[in-house]
Amino acid sequence: MLYGRGTERAALDRLLAAAAGGRAGALVLRGEPGIGKSALLDAAAAGAAGWRVLRAAGVESEARLPYAVLSQLLAPVLDRTGALPGPQRAALERTLGLADGPAGDRLLVGLAVLTLLGDLAEQGPVLALVDDLQWADPESAAALRLAARRLGAERVALLLATREDAGPDPAGLPELPVGPLAEPDAAALLAHLAPGLADPARALAAARGNPLALRELPQGEDTGALPPDGRLRLAYHGQVSRLPGRTQRWLLLAALEETGEAEVLLRAAAASGLDAADLAPAEERGLLRVALAAGRVTFRHPLLRSALVDRAPLADRLAAHRALAAAYGPGEPLRRAWHRALAATGRDAEAAADLAAAAATAASRGGHQGACAAYERAARLSPDPVLARRWTVEAVEAALEAGEVERAERLALAADRPDADPVTRAHLLFARGVAEFWRGENASAHRRLTEAAALVAAAHPGPAARVLVQAVHVAWYDGLPAVHRSLDALAALPLPDGDPLGPVVRYLGAALGGGDGPTLAGAERAARAAGAVVPVDLVLACGAGLVPGHDAEVLDLARRLVREAREGGAFGTLPTLLFFLAEAELFDGRPGLAADHAAEALGLARDTGQPLWTGQLHGFQAYLAAARGDSEPCREQAAAAFARGGAGVPWARWALGLLDLGAGRAEDAHGQLAALTGGPFGYQVAAVRAVPDLVEAAVRLRRGEECAEPLARFERWAERADRPWARALVDRCHALLAPDEFAEELYRRALARHAEQPRPWEAARTELLYGEWLRRGRRKAEARAPLRSAEQAFRLLGAAPWAERARAELDATGGPAAGSGPVRAVAGLTPQESQIVRLAARGLSNRDIAAQLFLSARTVGHHLYKAYPKLGVGSRADLARVLPALS
Repeated sequence: MLYGRGTERAALDRLLAAAAGGRAGALVLRGEPGIGKSALLDAAAAGAAGWRVLRAAGVESEARLPYAVLSQLLAPVLDRTGALPGPQRAALERTLGLADGPAGDRLLVGLAVLTLLGDLAEQGPVLALVDDLQWADPESAAALRLAARRLGAERVALLLATREDAGPDPAGLPELPVGPLAEPDAAALLAHLAPGLADPARALAAARGNPLALRELPQGEDTGALPPDGRLRLAYHGQVSRLPGRTQRWLLLAALEETGEAEVLLRAAAASGLDAADLAPAEERGLLRVALAAGRVTFRHPLLRSALVDRAPLADRLAAHRALAAAYGPGEPLRRAWHRALAATGRDAEAAADLAAAAATAASRGGHQGACAAYERAARLSPDPVLARRWTVEAVEAALEAGEVERAERLALAADRPDADPVTRAHLLFARGVAEFWRGENASAHRRLTEAAALVAAAHPGPAARVLVQAVHVAWYDGLPAVHRSLDALAALPLPDGDPLGPVVRYLGAALGGGDGPTLAGAERAARAAGAVVPVDLVLACGAGLVPGHDAEVLDLARRLVREAREGGAFGTLPTLLFFLAEAELFDGRPGLAADHAAEALGLARDTGQPLWTGQLHGFQAYLAAARGDSEPCREQAAAAFARGGAGVPWARWALGLLDLGAGRAEDAHGQLAALTGGPFGYQVAAVRAVPDLVEAAVRLRRGEECAEPLARFERWAERADRPWARALVDRCHALLAPDEFAEELYRRALARHAEQPRPWEAARTELLYGEWLRRGRRKAEARAPLRSAEQAFRLLGAAPWAERARAELDATGGPAAGSGPVRAVAGLTPQESQIVRLAARGLSNRDIAAQLFLSARTVGHHLYKAYPKLGVGSRADLARVLPALS
């Protein structure tokens, strides 16, 4: 029975009611130890009669064992994994040790959890409860967090309980703070627990509204001003101290054993000279319970475990770890190795080797955080300095794989010594460089990566090339001199003929350095033929193609690489590839598709912990909002990009400049665009392509002469790009600056070049400027055609302020406005609805779409149901006719 908790129970009721109605949700209960979080989980389970209830709890000593909590939660339904999409099933089964093979991508494991919960919910509502999340292993916590964020129209409720100050942070999920009981409710609970208590006021004052303290604190004992955690530990200490010594040793074994498996504990107890009768006094006092049918031993409260371990003498803890290490079977190598390591009192070669072998197994199943901890401990245990250094490098690599770059840097910094062999030093320097890059310390990151590559360039040119490709990426945000140094180092590498990175290196040199080299398509073909790791080896080349204006080639390659990344489970590369694809779609005149890809990329970047790309994508989304004239979203996204710093800033500046230009604020636009195009990063994609906007703003301010230098650079760039659309922009800029007797020829030449290589956004901008020029010259009849065409194009693109500007000009000529066409309904779709509708129109099933977009099939159906009225269609069969507008 719950006392009080009206607010909390109402929140749980709302969550369950919404889930029962097909609106999935998650809620994090957060509060101090003993405050009643577990009781609220029990109440939720009791209120979910007829539901499928899955339950798990973190255990403090188990936090280093990868996917332990997820295994516990899904154990009753693992027979349902056969129905999962192939890649998800393989990832989940390998991760949980149910199948052999390389580890599944962490994102794919989270998606498998999402799909499994969604499939279960088709049979009836599902309630998933996870207690003590602060002690969950990081891998399980990440998978649950990802699944929770992507729950949609499933009949699933997820409840997580965690302490205020420890463990994995379930960031991004709604939270409900659980505070102390109100005094009347605390008094009622105390009366129920101890009806004959002589001085209830004293107990109430000591407990401070903490329900567990009301139950556990000894009558009349003065615990002073200790917080609830400390008072409860003292209470448990007192209760345990009165037990026989043999019982206390039994309890210590149970506290240190992670799984609660009775069979393991009985073996460990027997090896310690104990038997089941020694546990009876603790059972009689209700400190723990042995469920023989389930084969589980559970404590009354997790805090009792901590109290038992904290109070035990060192000799007893060491003996308990030795007994537990011997009690595990061959199926639990990591647990056995950890207990053996914890029992070691000094350097121990065998214990270190066992732990390192178990770490390798954990890493192969995707448990990189647990592997890192095991490798780190193995290195400290090893008496062999060579092995210790090797395992430290493995710990560093595991930390990088887990996305724990700060931990990787700490380990690498501690192990990096000048006398280390070159390969080891290269690994450690690489880790430090990556960590610095993630923090935005580009100059020092570039130095470390360059030094790492130099250490192994002669003996291992292939790996050195991969490090230098990463250095090129870092250098891009450090300045052109750093880019050129990295390209020179790449060109000097003695890569053997047939090395798969050779064609990529040559293309990067041509695209970023201005030299001669293969085309992007040629580099791709040669790299694939040589055995390149796709898509990873081609990612930077794909993005580099935008620098010299090879947009069509980038669009073609990015589409292919995104598809291969989805099919192959290379989800860590997807945010990058989707960003390049979004840029290419935008430049090719499809801002709607660009918005879809950018929204998906931003979600994936958050899910996979890639802060560099979240900044880039915020800046890019700011630009999309600016083109639509959405002032508030533009400024919000730009502010997020500026807050991240570095990579997203050029796009954010371009966005703010375009927003001001579209709104007629030429002075403000010029300030933003001049800072962008004339700044130290004027070579970047956004800065180069913003020059025509700068010219337009300068001309409106009658300061056209100020943009002569950036325009000359842009003209050289367009000459090198050698694309009709780029030459058209040069012609448009010159038309804006030219006297009237030359302007018309330049406008007409620009429009002719736009027709050679259609780009709706840029062509409409040129038509608008030409129409304005004609109207100012009192050639109203001639102005109407380009203005009408521009207005229609802008409306199709969703560029409202530009369409309104074209309409105002058209009105001034006395001509009728262009119709808005059938796309007004399309504009009301969310990015996710747009993606789903496009895939459904191509004939994909809901389940196929769900697997591609990392959603559940039910959520896909829900989004389609919401999209139909917006599109004016009644069924899936009608979607084909709106596909052209969506594309």
